[in-house]
Amino acid sequence: MEIYADDPWLAILNSNGNSDKNSKTTIIEDILFESGKYDIMPDAQRTLLKISLVLNSTTNIKIEISAHTDSNGDDASNQTLSNQRAKAAVDYMISRGVDPSRVIAKGYGETQITNRCKNGVYCTDDEHQPNRRIEFKILRN
Repeated sequence: MEIYADDPWLAILNSNGNSDKNSKTTIIEDILFESGKYDIMPDAQRTLLKISLVLNSTTNIKIEISAHTDSNGDDASNQTLSNQRAKAAVDYMISRGVDPSRVIAKGYGETQITNRCKNGVYCTDDEHQPNRRIEFKILRN
């Protein structure tokens, strides 16, 4: 597991989560998925372990795990898939000792595509990949 000096999780750890209750921070990590899957891959496990350690070392934050899909497949299936991705990440963190009340799973399906790869637009798998992601929203207690 690697934490760098400019790692946003390190800043949260150093502040013990203490910050303005109304401030919102979203951290995007490289937790990406294969098309149509919700398995947590080894690189993602390392990232989720780091975040679990931060949560287990702080008391004043919880996080929303927001999972997203690309536009391949139908909208309803993508919503289900994003819910499964968010739940898989939450389950992994709970298995690492994170209090379940401090992590919220939220699936957004394909409603927040980050590039031009929306329904009906041809894109390569490499172009679709950034949309199969997880974001972490820091929520202050």
